[in-house]
Amino acid sequence: MEQQYIDLYKAHHALIKEHSAAVMNESRDEAFALFSTLGFPTTKLENYMYTDLRPSLEADYGLNVRRLDFPVDPYQAFQCDVPGIDSYLYFVVNDGFYPEIDDRNKDLPKGVIICGLKEASEKYPELVQKYYGKLSREKKDGLVAFNGAFAQDGFFMYVPKNVELPRPVQLINIMRSDVDFLANAHNLIIIEENAKAQLLVCDHTQDDVRFLANRVTEVFVGEYATYDHYKLENTHNRMTNLATLLIDQKASSNVIANVITLHNGVSRNSIEVALNGKHCETEVCGMVIADKNQTVDNFTSVLHNMPECHSDELFKYVLDDVSKGAFTGRLFVEKDAQKTRAYQTNRNILLNRTAKMRTKPQLEIFADDVKCSHGATIGQLDDNALFYMRSRGIPYAEARLLLMNAFMADVLDYIRIDALRDRMKMLVEKRLRGELSKCEGCVICQ
Repeated sequence: MEQQYIDLYKAHHALIKEHSAAVMNESRDEAFALFSTLGFPTTKLENYMYTDLRPSLEADYGLNVRRLDFPVDPYQAFQCDVPGIDSYLYFVVNDGFYPEIDDRNKDLPKGVIICGLKEASEKYPELVQKYYGKLSREKKDGLVAFNGAFAQDGFFMYVPKNVELPRPVQLINIMRSDVDFLANAHNLIIIEENAKAQLLVCDHTQDDVRFLANRVTEVFVGEYATYDHYKLENTHNRMTNLATLLIDQKASSNVIANVITLHNGVSRNSIEVALNGKHCETEVCGMVIADKNQTVDNFTSVLHNMPECHSDELFKYVLDDVSKGAFTGRLFVEKDAQKTRAYQTNRNILLNRTAKMRTKPQLEIFADDVKCSHGATIGQLDDNALFYMRSRGIPYAEARLLLMNAFMADVLDYIRIDALRDRMKMLVEKRLRGELSKCEGCVICQ
């Protein structure tokens, strides 16, 4: 699997660099060397033991190393179906930032920069160089190294000190191609001291071909800053979505990372949050609704490196048919991180005997003055509750739906955008009814 990409890089590395930026190219050869050594991850590695990515990686994908434009106007194709969200709206088509900016995005607060990563690297090289790759280069992960070797563009957001974005930023990732296609995109988010921002990332697919997206997102959150990161996936069954989210938190910062998978093919979300200052507050959560032969694997790592920090982690799955779910949660407390409060919970419902769930919560604690807990359950809907509801005249299908909605409710409560939370409650109900296989607001998905 790896050799075709190793040969491609050796033959066309000059072309790849030509269509990217100098800041991104500085570490490109180093990332390629690491990928050549590590290769793609397999189930022999502990962190990937629950999901076999080989069937997805073995396909013969096309790559757009020459940065050719794809024939789609996302502003016409996508009409957001979250009433009242009033967001700043941006697009990445495959692995390239869409350069045409909508008029509503031109009233950004002074000093805020939102553009493509390639453009930012050319216009603000000192700023990008200060942060780019600082988190991803430390990862001995084949997918992250592969991204570092081949990613030529992505999304860039910079919010300067003491600035609060008045409304959320919405980033729409659209996969569009006439042939099987692989996209590598690198996103860089910088939230400086005492700043505040909310980002909603939506993943969608257009054409009925095989897609593989390998996206790496680095986020730097300064002291006393607040950052919300919401990721919603609603793609088709032939999509393989590999996402790595790396977050660095400074003292007294507040972060929410909420990952919701409503419809997909194969998904792997790797989330690492490092609490690198005192009094950090972190909430990492996620929701999965899967059926047919869909696969969703969430791997999280919350690193308490400094004392007096608090983290909460909650992931819930509802699996039907022959779908597969996996959750691995690593909660690490450094030896000097006293007064840590850290909690991790994973709850799962299997709607039939053919669905499979694997869960592995982990605590690694090297401090003695802490309050930490973790737990995981796998079960079915409560028969007693179903019987009680049916005895009160509620039809069986509606009783099941009510129980599943109640089961998912607390994950949605972690959404701090009112319009998005209300919309997600409706989308979750439609998905649980079997009515949602694509986003309603995306014209290209109709």
